[in-house]
Amino acid sequence: MAVAAKKSPAPKAAAPRAAAKRSDKPVDKLDFSKEQELAAYRQMLEIRRFEEKAGQMYGMGLIGGFCHLYIGQEAVVVGMQLALKQGDQVITGYRDHGHMLATGMDPKGVMAELTGRRGGYSKGKGGSMHMFSIEKGFYGGHGIVGAQVSLGTGLAFSNHYRENGNVTLAYFGDGAANQGQVYESFNMAELWKLPVVYIIENNKYAMGTAVNRASAQTDFSRRGTSFNIPGEQVDGMDVRAVKAAGERAVEFARSGKGPYILEMLTYRYRGHSMSDPAKYRSKEEVQKMRTEHDPIEQVRARLLDKGWASEDDLKAIDAEIREVMNAAADFASHDPEPDPSELYTDILR
Repeated sequence: MAVAAKKSPAPKAAAPRAAAKRSDKPVDKLDFSKEQELAAYRQMLEIRRFEEKAGQMYGMGLIGGFCHLYIGQEAVVVGMQLALKQGDQVITGYRDHGHMLATGMDPKGVMAELTGRRGGYSKGKGGSMHMFSIEKGFYGGHGIVGAQVSLGTGLAFSNHYRENGNVTLAYFGDGAANQGQVYESFNMAELWKLPVVYIIENNKYAMGTAVNRASAQTDFSRRGTSFNIPGEQVDGMDVRAVKAAGERAVEFARSGKGPYILEMLTYRYRGHSMSDPAKYRSKEEVQKMRTEHDPIEQVRARLLDKGWASEDDLKAIDAEIREVMNAAADFASHDPEPDPSELYTDILR
């Protein structure tokens, strides 16, 4: 059914806003209940075990092309997802498996897409870097560096246009933060007060380049200052801190105040992609992060310390999750490949 066209909204005249404010004090951490801690533990562990299985399958030659793992960064997407409501949208770059699982997408469908099978979310035609699920509010991982930022701003514009109260999360990394289209998007989003939260996942290395070798301003929470977009740095290895900051940012955007920037200070344990040996950093650096800041181990320690779970309880959760991921891998290994005729579908003309 045809929909009557609406005039594109002109930027609303607004009173001058004070310069973007940010807080230099540590981000507040919410106290999680037993149920919240267990849910966060399970969700982060699901992403970790999925990515470990994907890495194994890539090594076996079952996954072709590029494959970027999210191991170490799980608290970011799990914490942010806790701040959303039904109808909100998520868009990200090519390190996207964790984001998909956090939105509730089926591990079987995600893994099948990695192996190029019919049951994949993009019918086996997208692979690791190009998956979508409109039903789950996931608008794709995108292979072009920084492209998701302008696309995510467009999603936020559609929410603003329709006045539906939804918010868009646009994830990108410290490397993509230097792309020109990012700042064009910032300008438009602030000008029109679009409901978007920009999440910069600063994992310290853009491919193999340390942030201090590529960025004149390494405090990415300040990247919106010239546009009057507020921002803050967040401990992206602590799911409680992420949820607390996420709730503030999402509420800010949803209430009509415009965009917000969250810089998540996080870390990836693996290389940029499966083909990256990560020789640009020491093994000691990686081990220190694993030992002192691992997002899953932090929750695990709290559960044990508070008596909310026993070692046997957590082993049972792990065993259950491993079984789910093994089933996903089995499905992705045996599901039929797409029929050649599928090459001619979903083509825009």
